[in-house]
Amino acid sequence: MASSEPLLDQDGVRLTVDDALATVTLANPAKRNAQSPAMWRALAEAGRLLPGAVRVVVLRGEGKSFSAGLDRQMFTPEGIEGEPSFIDLARSGDAELDSAIAGFQEGFTWWRRSDLVSIAAVQGHAIGAGFQLALACDLRVVADDVQFAMRETGLGLVPDLTGTHPLVSLVGYGRAVEMCLTGRFVQAAEAVSTGLANLAVPVDQLDATVGELASAILAAPRDAVIETKALLQGAADRTYDEQRAAERAAQSRRLRALAGLGE
Repeated sequence: MASSEPLLDQDGVRLTVDDALATVTLANPAKRNAQSPAMWRALAEAGRLLPGAVRVVVLRGEGKSFSAGLDRQMFTPEGIEGEPSFIDLARSGDAELDSAIAGFQEGFTWWRRSDLVSIAAVQGHAIGAGFQLALACDLRVVADDVQFAMRETGLGLVPDLTGTHPLVSLVGYGRAVEMCLTGRFVQAAEAVSTGLANLAVPVDQLDATVGELASAILAAPRDAVIETKALLQGAADRTYDEQRAAERAAQSRRLRALAGLGE
């Protein structure tokens, strides 16, 4: 969706920037964009490399699948060359193990920054870590062939890449429990009806639809978008009266800014 030279192109992650729009592409279609610690480090680096002018970030996957989840080699005794295996991690101390998982999560945490709006364009399989990466974004537009599934519990693990909080927020506790514990596929119609996805479109319209959504967001003044996003992000943790007060404070800032009065 952007034509400029990549700011990052390594370990299956490519970052391109076109003015206020950045695109992060999972770029290992031969492996259905399977994820590894190296990919997670590259995703975290993509967030650090974003220029300050970027307002919208689109996350997409090359090929037929958004991301098929963890690279299966991570489940083998030898793991991935140059990376600690799951067995190595299990044998580490509590602090070291916690630090390792926290490092893995860094590639998933920056997508909801208050100064950005992130949109996941999801087609085909979005399994496990792929599902959680889509959940890391503010918005999800899905192709009609999408198949979400949270498979970690069936493998004896838990979803630990920041996906549990947004999943419960979007679909509710009961549905989240059922999806995670059964590991079943959630397809496009259900994704939209339960709130997992904002809309579903034919696969050949996915990029164009996401581009239109990004353009609509970019058409609004940046500071108003930032204030509105912050209001919505904090709403669930505030009481009704606290939210009213937050609205008043945000609107006061906007009115003064529009009048050229500053703070």
